[in-house]
Amino acid sequence: MTPFELIAALTTATALFAYVNYRWLQLPRTIGLMTIALVGSLMMLALGRFGLLDLAPLTAFVYAVDFDTTLLNGILGAMLFAGALHVDLNQLRAQMLLISVLSTVGILCSTFLVGAGSMVILSLLGSPVPFIWCLVFGALISPTDPIAVGAILRQAGVPKDLEVTITGESLFNDGVGVVVFVVLLGIAAGGETISVGHIAELFAVEALGGCLFGAAIGWGTNRMLAKVEDYQVEILLTLGLTTGGYVLANRLHLSGALAMVVAGLMVGSSGRAFAMSAKTQERLDDFWELVDEFLNAMLFVLIGVEVIIVEFTGASGLAGALAIPLVLLARWISAGGAIAVLRRWRASPAGALPILTWSGLRGGISIALALSLPPSPHRSTLVTMTYVVVCFSILVQGLTVQRVVQRVLARTNPAKDATAL
Repeated sequence: MTPFELIAALTTATALFAYVNYRWLQLPRTIGLMTIALVGSLMMLALGRFGLLDLAPLTAFVYAVDFDTTLLNGILGAMLFAGALHVDLNQLRAQMLLISVLSTVGILCSTFLVGAGSMVILSLLGSPVPFIWCLVFGALISPTDPIAVGAILRQAGVPKDLEVTITGESLFNDGVGVVVFVVLLGIAAGGETISVGHIAELFAVEALGGCLFGAAIGWGTNRMLAKVEDYQVEILLTLGLTTGGYVLANRLHLSGALAMVVAGLMVGSSGRAFAMSAKTQERLDDFWELVDEFLNAMLFVLIGVEVIIVEFTGASGLAGALAIPLVLLARWISAGGAIAVLRRWRASPAGALPILTWSGLRGGISIALALSLPPSPHRSTLVTMTYVVVCFSILVQGLTVQRVVQRVLARTNPAKDATAL
């Protein structure tokens, strides 16, 4: 199957699933697409188990897509740029201290909590996994991805500062989480002892270097945008920024994810204010909103289809189920710690901790990182655990987050709730 045929098949499936969801299910779009793809894949697996369907062509298709490469070395840059493009930089600066702590210290804290807890769970189930590999699992499952519930949070009336915090954290902790994952995977797969200084140096080069690189290419793009009065050329410049800039950052061993976040923030703030006409802003927003919707839709269809190649066993499935409360607890502790430490400098919105905990969905990044694991005796277990946690996160948390948010807000602000009634 050629690359164009793969894209054509995925696009067609995504369009058909979107139609079915719109006509009959009426779930949030990305969640509905994943649900349809997941249910369809499970039905085909069942038919294959009973010998009623040849799964070889479908399995070959899923392997041909190469999910982790497609996401990590392909569409991730465009998705992060599109997400950052619509974030108000002034509002982001107001919450930057909490966002910075959540996306760095919070990720590290969650990584170690999940790693330690999963090691205990797997040992009790009779499938022990070395601590370093459990830490790798902690790193790949810790980054949050609230893309699927962004619209739901706005509809639920989440305070703007909390909405900005959740969005900003998700943009930055994707990049930070990938860096932490790469460092830990290098230790686990290489079997080498790496000093704390070396880890800090690697983290600084990838993370800080990625941010600086993103600022540089964002500034350069803004300069070019200011000299052009043609929205088509300006859209092409942002496309070049997200594709060429992402590839170049990765080639330089910098965090392409963080580079795209910073570049998107710069183009969306100073570029929008000083380098674009009103017409360009409107067309640029429409274009990137469509790109974001399309890529997210395709991503969630792929998440549903990937179940075809996940090797479920009783032990690994149970470990994944037990990892669900573990991941939520780690999220609650890491987010709560950040809020408690920063309380003396800046008070957090009422109900911030439960909303941050339940709206912190895990998504495509976690699955892509899990599928990128090299062959090892523990790979199948970690991939299955990741898939179980992500499916619960998207299907259960994603579909109930609006109700949870409304209840939390009603409890923390009963007077407002009574007025609304």
